[in-house]
Amino acid sequence: MTAAENVCYTLINVASDSEPPSEVCLKTDLEKGEIKAKTEALKKVIIMILNGEKLPGLLMTIIRFVLPLQDHTIKKLLLVFWEIVPKTTPDGKLLQEMILVCDAYRKDLQHPNEFIRGSTLRFLCKLKESELLEPLMPAIRACLEHRHSYVRRNAVLAIYTIYRNFEHLIPDAPELIHDFLVNEKDASCKRNAFMMLIHADQDRALDYLSTCIDQVHTFGDILQLVIVELIYKVCHANPTERARFIRCIYNLLQSSSPAVKYEAAGTLVTLSSAPTAIKAAAQCYIDLIIKESDNNVKLIVLDRLVELKEHPTHERVLQDLVMDILRVLGTPDLEVRKKTLQLALDLVSSRNVEELVIVLKKEVIKTNNVTEHEDTDKYRQLLVRTLHSCSVRFPDMAANVIPVLMEFLSDTNEAAAADVLEFVREAIQRFDILRPLIIEKMLEVFHAIKTVKIFRGALWILGEYCSTKEDIQSVMTEVRRSLGEIPIVENEIKKETGELKAEDEVTAAPAQKLVTEMGTYVTQSALSSSRPSKKDEDRPPLRDFLMHGYFYVTSSLATTLTKVALRYVSIVQDKKKQNSFVAEAMLIMVTVLHLGKSSLAKRPITDDDVDRISLCLKVLSECSPLMNDIFNKECRKSLSRMLTVRMEEEKLSQKKESEKRSVTVQADDPISFMQLTAKNETTSKEDQFQLSLLAAMGNTQRKEAADPMASKLNKVTQLTGFSDPVYAEAYVHVNQYDIVLDVLVVNQTSDTLQNCTLELATLGDLKLVEKPSPLTLAPHDFANIKANVKVASTENGIIFGNIVYDVSGAASDRNCVVLSDIHIDIMDYIQPASCTDAEFRQMWTEFEWENKVTVNTNITDLNEYLQHILKSTNMKCLTPEKQALSGFCGFMAANLYARSIFGEDALANVSIEKPIHLGPDVPVNGHIRIRAKSQGMALSLGDKINLSQKKATL
Repeated sequence: MTAAENVCYTLINVASDSEPPSEVCLKTDLEKGEIKAKTEALKKVIIMILNGEKLPGLLMTIIRFVLPLQDHTIKKLLLVFWEIVPKTTPDGKLLQEMILVCDAYRKDLQHPNEFIRGSTLRFLCKLKESELLEPLMPAIRACLEHRHSYVRRNAVLAIYTIYRNFEHLIPDAPELIHDFLVNEKDASCKRNAFMMLIHADQDRALDYLSTCIDQVHTFGDILQLVIVELIYKVCHANPTERARFIRCIYNLLQSSSPAVKYEAAGTLVTLSSAPTAIKAAAQCYIDLIIKESDNNVKLIVLDRLVELKEHPTHERVLQDLVMDILRVLGTPDLEVRKKTLQLALDLVSSRNVEELVIVLKKEVIKTNNVTEHEDTDKYRQLLVRTLHSCSVRFPDMAANVIPVLMEFLSDTNEAAAADVLEFVREAIQRFDILRPLIIEKMLEVFHAIKTVKIFRGALWILGEYCSTKEDIQSVMTEVRRSLGEIPIVENEIKKETGELKAEDEVTAAPAQKLVTEMGTYVTQSALSSSRPSKKDEDRPPLRDFLMHGYFYVTSSLATTLTKVALRYVSIVQDKKKQNSFVAEAMLIMVTVLHLGKSSLAKRPITDDDVDRISLCLKVLSECSPLMNDIFNKECRKSLSRMLTVRMEEEKLSQKKESEKRSVTVQADDPISFMQLTAKNETTSKEDQFQLSLLAAMGNTQRKEAADPMASKLNKVTQLTGFSDPVYAEAYVHVNQYDIVLDVLVVNQTSDTLQNCTLELATLGDLKLVEKPSPLTLAPHDFANIKANVKVASTENGIIFGNIVYDVSGAASDRNCVVLSDIHIDIMDYIQPASCTDAEFRQMWTEFEWENKVTVNTNITDLNEYLQHILKSTNMKCLTPEKQALSGFCGFMAANLYARSIFGEDALANVSIEKPIHLGPDVPVNGHIRIRAKSQGMALSLGDKINLSQKKATL
């Protein structure tokens, strides 16, 4: 074990530009200087020893002139000095001078000041020389009876460390600490003593716990946490003990400490799968989420509830607690609300859906009354989607939900209104019984719709599903109402020229009025600037959209009018009424077309919209049966097919999810009897405390051992050549937000290398956390240097640098070995994710960075190439495979999506084809367009695709 691998207790910052002082100067300061000079000299000595200097001549000087001083700062520095100074001769024997040091520390252990006693006891935990500790044992034992708790708790730690390292020095330590624990009153001392018994003598710890198991709820939280750990370990090793301690864990669920409650709930779940235990643990988790103010804590505890739900037998217990879980929606954080709604939706059943819908309806209404917050709109959107899912799964609920949600069609937030519209469209298609209710409600809110996209969708729904004479006439009335006076062009010109007096006429000093050759009105009055805005406000909604140039809505209007007119003709037998209705529909289309061609609107109508209106006029003028079928039957069939496909996809994903969760037991599986299981067989579960500790340390050895392909050697990067004087290689360990470089440095020369320093620099969004400290390498010696690099965003990063060193005894300048670059792979940070088509389109519009990659591959099959790209980039294909990607044709288009752990989105559109006319073995060609918010993400993903496009040939 090299010096670099030893456990580090103390970190000391060294100024890089400071000159090392000479030994003579230090000796003078230590002997004759004032207290301040001695303090500074001692600091310099410590830094020099850390840099590899031996300084044997100063040892006696420090013992004679510094050790007897009573200054507290010097005493603290001496503890650091004696920790790092070499205490043995080259042959491993203890230095004679250390006897004097030992005597000084024996006096400090009997010092009247409790701080000096306590800090000395802490220092003794770090000593690894039993010869030094042996004379101090009586003094350490005596500290257990000191009046101050600081001394007593450090004495317990010192005894524990000494017992663990050198048991022969204090063989009766467990008995001594057990007696101490029985009589001790201070919580921190009891915690340290109990922790020692857990690790040193578990039986004694259990004996003590048995005597006070009824008083556990009165203990301090630090002791309660250790008790939870003990109970978990005992029951994990010996399951027959569960009944003995489960009552204690139940009591600890009522602890005043959130940490204890959390650990107790986690332990209870692992010890018992009884419904009462699961319910108690889940209730405890829910209370923690509601009472804790930290959103991170809320999210962590919610994850525990999600884990509970994954177990099939626990899910039913949690279903009874859905209403309690919904109390978490009181939290203002959107992420917490999102996770809570998802959990509630997963747990919804026919037993609790009615209550769930009532709560969600109240929440939706509440968002309407809240003063606008940046997350209110997003929260409302989440609620709408959750209600949508509930109504689809439980159709009986739709009638209660729809009237409340349709009020939000008039909302200014387009996203929430679009979700409501999508829900209404699906409901009106699936549930015939609800159609009259939806049509009635839609006609009520139609005039109040404020956004053009929602207006367009509402028009389509009304045109598609109004089937009675009264409804069709109501639609026509609403359309006329939202258009205002027609013909529009003549009406607007009259208003502009003043022939038609508007209600908001400004009564001010007469202004000079002018009519241009185009027939438009201009004015030179200063007051005229307010008039157009008032007119805009008073315009009906559809006319306002058209005047602003949103003519795409006219194609939807023309289709709707055509559908209702054709349906009216088939319902009403009176020819006069038929012709009147069709003429009115045609008049509306023509007046809209005229407006689009005039210069009154801010933007002219597009050719596509003109073609659609012209087509609808032709259809109405001819009224052929074929066109009637296309407009009134085929459109609905298309929607029906799309909804059926979506349902099948959802059922398939739910089936896959349930298959994952279902515990399959084969007929010939061996039966595991708990009573017959040997103690050393840990077939039940892994030790959660051990796993969490390994995860915190970034140690994933267990997982890697389970997967023989995931060898650490795959992540080793060679940094220098084998012929270089210093050989270096690095193991790159990627955690979520940081990278740990474990660099092995080998001195391949016969010289001692002093001040051997690893100098690193980064390119990209990487930041070096700390500069690695210099080392001294003996001939052919090696050492490990660890360096931490912080990662701030998802883009390819490069770590580069060199190793510099001095050769001992040489007069030359510093030597330098340049290292190879270490490339950090973007794939360590990208995870597949999913989003709706609308969200994908919105992000595609908003993201400004695009990277177009030309396909250059040896793969000849379109589907195989797509799967290869998905595997290489960690992205998810959003295009439905069964309906859109199955089968074979000469081209393919698919949307891909992924999200980084930093919350950055990455979009990709794959557009590829196979030129069949060139032969069957021709490779795929085409383009992949990548879009992201940041340039680094788009470029890095493009580079990754370029590097991995070709299939590796075996």
